[in-house]
Amino acid sequence: MDFTFIHAADIHLDSPLKGLEKYEGAPVEKIRNATRDAFRNLVDLAIEKKVCFLIIAGDLYDGDWKDYNTGLFFVSQMSRLQKENIPVFLIRGNHDAASLITKELKLPNNVIEFPVDQPITETIEEYNVALHGQGFSSRAVTENLAKAYPAKKEGYINIGILHTSATGREGHETYAPCSLEDLRIKDYDYWALGHIHLREVLQESNPVILFPGNIQGRHIRETGNKGCTIVHVKNGRINSYEHHSLDVLRWELCEVDASDAKAIDEVIEKAREQLERLYQQNEGRFLAVRIRVIGATSIHQRLIVEKDHIINNLRSTALEVGYGDVWIEKIKIETNRLIDIEELKEQHTPVANILEYLEEITNDPDTLQLLLQEFKDLQNALPQELKSSEESFDFQSTDLLTKRLPEVEDLLLYYLTTQAGVEKPS
Repeated sequence: MDFTFIHAADIHLDSPLKGLEKYEGAPVEKIRNATRDAFRNLVDLAIEKKVCFLIIAGDLYDGDWKDYNTGLFFVSQMSRLQKENIPVFLIRGNHDAASLITKELKLPNNVIEFPVDQPITETIEEYNVALHGQGFSSRAVTENLAKAYPAKKEGYINIGILHTSATGREGHETYAPCSLEDLRIKDYDYWALGHIHLREVLQESNPVILFPGNIQGRHIRETGNKGCTIVHVKNGRINSYEHHSLDVLRWELCEVDASDAKAIDEVIEKAREQLERLYQQNEGRFLAVRIRVIGATSIHQRLIVEKDHIINNLRSTALEVGYGDVWIEKIKIETNRLIDIEELKEQHTPVANILEYLEEITNDPDTLQLLLQEFKDLQNALPQELKSSEESFDFQSTDLLTKRLPEVEDLLLYYLTTQAGVEKPS
């Protein structure tokens, strides 16, 4: 019998998107509703493709609900599938483990949740499908769950549903670890995995083993195309499968090389070209972009001094390029100076004396501590949001102070060397 099903994972419904700096024009509503809109797209797709069932391989939720609205939204979407006679098979992952979710709602009859204490098998006799799965009872499941999964059911398409880090992936905690051999030995036809947010096919066939990735990127470390996997079964075998995009807000990195730039306008124009390319590549989808300005450049000091001017002009450029649908999440100026500091120090000028003093400060813990004392009053006066932001200044740490000194050095070089004729402003 020929049929189609969808494999999705890591929905993280109502997860707050992270690292979003608020400024005029920020798409607050679009950001807030992104995971719901992506999930609604998943349900729309299941109905449009007339799939026989939907698999959710863990982390439907992002943790305990703030209120019942998260659960009610899920129920409303499942009711849409129930109306179309589409069953949903799900397991719990580390973010929605049984011990984490304190609020519960009765789910529609088409939603089948696997237990968390042992793996079991659910069958769909109409399609000769046997689904094997087990959810997480607690957030940190460190044992190999796959080893206890049931033997395959003869004469059926066998599908394993597992939330796992597999052999381990960078940026993801090690939960329910297993090897590919642990999965192969079960002799299933398909392993529907969850937990890893980047789509990855671990084995292309016999059995197919894959992570579909999450359906909506939540921060700048989750860039690119996000969605689910559509699987086609023909003559009782897995015939083909493909990725389908679901995300409504896509995260992208934009690197602007300022190496050969002679003026700030050139940097902004380069950024425009990159943003236009990204917007076209993503077919007009709403983009949240982080811009990194890189390279060793003669205008390095100007970029540091005129940072606010550049940031706001780049934001304005993005709004223009995307007609309001390209939003700048953050801009990082990470260029390097072309001025030879050691050569300047050898000139025995006032500039050289200042540079040498800064170098001494960097290597003198006592002086650094005295500098921190000078900032005590400023620390107390700062609002909380400036103390807790990603780039906040920690007045208790000399390490962070030494990291800031190069920026001070750049500011001094700009104001002193431009006057002395070492670097002419462009």
